[in-house]
Amino acid sequence: MHLLQSGVDISVIALWLGHESPTTTHVYLSADMVMKEEALLRLQPADVGRARYKAPDNLLAFLKSL
Repeated sequence: MHLLQSGVDISVIALWLGHESPTTTHVYLSADMVMKEEALLRLQPADVGRARYKAPDNLLAFLKSL
C-alpha cells in the first residue's frame, strides 16, 4: 500500500511481488480514504448549469397520444 501511495505504478508493484498480471495485485491493494479524497480533489467541477429538463410540447403531445 505504501508503494501505491508513493505513486509507484501497480504494474511495477505486481512485478516486484512476482505476480503474473496486475489484476492479481488488485486483491492486495485497495485505495484508502486518503487516496480517495485526493482523487476527488483532483476533479474539476463541471461547468454545467443545474437546469431542469423541460420536454418540448410536441414530445409531450406524442407521449400523451400513446
